[in-house]
Amino acid sequence: MTNEKSDFDLTKRSGLPDALRALLTEYPRAGWEENPNYSQLIAFWLDRHLMFRRLNTQLLGDAEAMLDKRDDPDTYRRKLHRFGGMLIGELHGHHQIEDAHYFPVMSRLDTGLARGFDILDRDHHQMDALLSALAESANAVLKAGDDITDPVAEFHRTISGFAPMLDRHLVDEEDLVVPVLLKYAPLEFR
Repeated sequence: MTNEKSDFDLTKRSGLPDALRALLTEYPRAGWEENPNYSQLIAFWLDRHLMFRRLNTQLLGDAEAMLDKRDDPDTYRRKLHRFGGMLIGELHGHHQIEDAHYFPVMSRLDTGLARGFDILDRDHHQMDALLSALAESANAVLKAGDDITDPVAEFHRTISGFAPMLDRHLVDEEDLVVPVLLKYAPLEFR
């Protein structure tokens, strides 16, 4: 017998099981925006996901620029403080809203997909630990003396490890959430 928690661990999975992606077949990504139930909330929510991806890319690129000596330490620290704080703070807030409101409502709309929302909720708890490690690594850069090469290299390793897990979670979340919203068009999310 398999352990579902480890089978669908964010660090190991390559996607949600087919049974949880059934609505994606009915509501493929290519047609989301044309669907009459595509709402401003869905657009806003997907835009937040795009922002998280862009912030992650920004943080990776900035660390690489610093390691390649294409940026100076003070400028780099300002960017890290701004974009790192934004990524961590906005992701925490986003996850809190999803866990407290969105996921419970969507689980009731389609009880067959409740297991998927449980998996996404577990992702959020795993990501909390990853975000803490990211914050700790960023803080080490911000507190470092004149030579920040080693702390920046460590931050780069940390954000590089975080990037694929963030993307895996966002893709899985989109594949589950958007089709539910398109199918049921709940008033709470209009």
